Amino acid sequence: MTQDLNDIVEDIVTELRKKTSFEIEASARHVHLSQGTIDQLFGVGYQLTAKRPLSQPGQFVSEERVTVKGPKGTLQNVAILGPARSHSQVELSMTDARTLGINPPLRESGHLEQTPGVTLVNGNQEVSLPDGAIVAQRHIHMTPSDAKLFGVQNNDIVSVTTTGDRAVTFENVVIRVSDKFATRMHIDFDEANACGLTKGMRGTLHKK
Repeated sequence: MTQDLNDIVEDIVTELRKKTSFEIEASARHVHLSQGTIDQLFGVGYQLTAKRPLSQPGQFVSEERVTVKGPKGTLQNVAILGPARSHSQVELSMTDARTLGINPPLRESGHLEQTPGVTLVNGNQEVSLPDGAIVAQRHIHMTPSDAKLFGVQNNDIVSVTTTGDRAVTFENVVIRVSDKFATRMHIDFDEANACGLTKGMRGTLHKK
């Protein structure tokens, strides 16, 4: 009976924790491609092949990969995320950017004005992007119902505290609200290493 009660209490605590925190995921270097760029790299009308779904509904890691070239270095076997977008975009960590020899700004996805370009390579095909390379600002994808629960709105800036032996508080985390999202916080691999990210790690939100 005591064991049953302990199990019930543990289940309640787990559910409460889910309503006051959210999962954190590391986003490795990757590219989003326009259909035009896909055509240039893989052939006219080519469609990306979904390998596995991502946590965000409708998004996937594709079977296809590209090499990313900069003025000073190269990153090979870089993931392409689908489906195709209206504008090609390359999301890097600060470490990746140093390897390539570029200085991309810290930006939200899709905010590509005055960003550096890189060259994408697939076999003998190359495409030089005039812009599109960014270091993604850490952010939380959030459903409208969860935004109400946490008392935040789209584009709010918050801080998030992680758990574990290397717990840190991330400042300047942008909230992105949409009914097309699943609630997850995304950080890059530099940030993931800094907080000792492990699978299932959760973060606690602090409003400014």
